[in-house]
Amino acid sequence: MEVIVPKDSTQIAPIAADAICELLERKPDAVLGLATGSSPLPLYAELIRRYKAGEVSFARARAFTLDEYVGLASDHPQAYSNVIRTEFTAHVDFADDAVHSPDGLASDLRQSCAGYEAKIAEAGGVDLQILGVGTDGHIAFNEPGSSLASRTRIKTLTPQTRLDNARFFDGDLDQVPQHCITQGLGTIMEARHVVLFASGEGKAQAVWNLVEGPVSAMWPATILQHHPHATVLLDEGAASKLENLDYYRDTYETKPEWQGI
Repeated sequence: MEVIVPKDSTQIAPIAADAICELLERKPDAVLGLATGSSPLPLYAELIRRYKAGEVSFARARAFTLDEYVGLASDHPQAYSNVIRTEFTAHVDFADDAVHSPDGLASDLRQSCAGYEAKIAEAGGVDLQILGVGTDGHIAFNEPGSSLASRTRIKTLTPQTRLDNARFFDGDLDQVPQHCITQGLGTIMEARHVVLFASGEGKAQAVWNLVEGPVSAMWPATILQHHPHATVLLDEGAASKLENLDYYRDTYETKPEWQGI
């Protein structure tokens, strides 16, 4: 796991964007894993800027989103298939059928989840997966206690996650769905490169557990300690509890430029 904490947090998005642009230059039909939430927004803004400047194309790329609420109308603004379109994919040149999301309105959710796993496999797997992390250590909607080998499935959201997400529903907790479909931890671990973002002191405990704590189902993100190519991008607040912060900075600042992330 590589931990990167730039002294200037505005460099976080360009660092990740460089990796994605280099991937697409090397493999134009790469498969991207897309996350919603506030953490990836600066990255998406940077990728949109580069696309408009003619520096990158997504025309041959494909993408899979991490999760979706169960039961939200297809035109609901907080349905994640709409959120990712609004925040990112509608502003670049993905093909119309290239971005896939779990179906939170499927009549047979179990079969739909299995079908989503099959689509990812048919696409050759995810080359680069973007992630955020929740205050309780969840990634995607894999809540504390999730199986470290889990696959795409329906999950019940914890009260904390629903409370955290109420801000997207006009602060009304009752509007936040109780259930979701999420890629499992086992699914996420099969991505060839994982890039996780965290910002703010509110994420500091989750980040400490992710990077320096023991691997535990109670802090699902800690499974990434076993990933062969995981990059964690942090601002000062999110990194504030890390004991080896100076070492992580020295390691990044002295690495060969050709190595990338």
